[in-house]
Order: sequence, then C-alpha cells, then structure tokens
Amino acid sequence: MQNKPRILVVDDEPQLTRVLLRSLTAKGYDVRIAGDGEFALQTFHDWPASLVITDLAMPNMDGLELCRELREISDVPIIVLSVRGEEQSKVKALDIGADDYVTKPFSMDELLARIRAALRRQPASEAGSRILTAGEFRMDLDAHTITQGGTELRLTPKEFDLMAFLVRNAGKVLTHRALLGAVWGGDYTEQHEYLRVFIGQLRKKIEADPSKPQYILTEPWIGYRFNADKA
Repeated sequence: MQNKPRILVVDDEPQLTRVLLRSLTAKGYDVRIAGDGEFALQTFHDWPASLVITDLAMPNMDGLELCRELREISDVPIIVLSVRGEEQSKVKALDIGADDYVTKPFSMDELLARIRAALRRQPASEAGSRILTAGEFRMDLDAHTITQGGTELRLTPKEFDLMAFLVRNAGKVLTHRALLGAVWGGDYTEQHEYLRVFIGQLRKKIEADPSKPQYILTEPWIGYRFNADKA
C-alpha cells in the first residue's frame, strides 16, 4: 500500500491545529502537530514530513528560524501561514527558502490547493542537467535556446537567464530580492523597477495577452510565481 503523504503542521493556536488535523486527515494525509519551531524540528528529525505548514509568530523558535533550520537539512516544501500586516516577515521567509504562503484567515479549499501544488512539484531538472523543462517550455542551457510548444523564442541573454531561473523554480513564489540576486547579482537586489522591466519584456514574448499573464504571475508586494500549467 502506498504511504500517505506526511504533513507537519506547526502553529501555537490549538483551535486552528485541531481544524487542520481533522481536515487534512480526512483528505488522506498523515498529520502531526507541533506548537513551536523547536518541537517541529525534533519531530521532523524523527518523522521526515513530505510537507511542512508553519505559522510565523510562535514561542521558542518562530517560523522564520524554523524555515532557516529546515533548509539546512532538507528541501521539503514549506508553506507559511501569515496574518495580514506581516509582509516583511513573509518576504524574509520566502527569501530563506519557504515555497509558498497562505494569509490568515484562509479557506481549507485554498490551503488544500496549495498543498497539492507543492506536493506534485518536481524539480525542473536533475542536478547538473543542461536541459530545463516546465509545461510547454523547454530550455537548452548549452545551446542557449528555448522553445514554447515547439516554437523557438528569441530572448536576449539576460531574458534567457531570468527565464531559466523561473523555469527551474516553477510553481514557487520568488521574491524580488531572490530573482534580482540570482540573475543580476547581490548589487541589484533592491532594483525592483529593473526587474519589472524585464518581466514585462518576457511577458510580451511568452504570454498570449501580456496584460493578463497566465505564466508569469505577480504576487503583490512579494515577487512573482512561474506557473508552467497556466493560471
């Protein structure tokens, strides 16, 4: 029998964790609860989860430190729970390595959709591979070519680098800082307008309607998400 996906829920609100335990278990997940980051980390060592859902504000070890510690030992998908007004903490969590975020209050349908997306997400390529694929996009890093549905696209060198980073991280929320640092380097991490220009150029080349993007989605105040399967 196939093992159930394991979900570790980390939150210090008993009412919320009871609801999540009941709802996620009913959907066929194997669920464990931790009230703070320290206990979550201990649990993860003994019971490696398929996915971690964590609040940001918690006693002992908060969600930010938990994300940092988990990324030292694992690539497990991490979904952050945040309340409105925690934009800076949310951005820090994503920069540290969290994959996605859900703002409280949220619907279970929304959370379940994010969980399914995170669990089915696979790396766009094997480590060291020079071919990247995501949806209808295929990139040959050695030949410096990209095709969309079999049609070759003409990208500038920097557009190509930006697209490669998006494809490599398909489905993940990427902060402005992470994108700028990865593609342009540390001196450019605050040049948000610079990034918007290049995102706009890419959208003109890959989107049917750049004003209503289906592939490169904007995460307001945070960054962008590349959706290989369209919105």
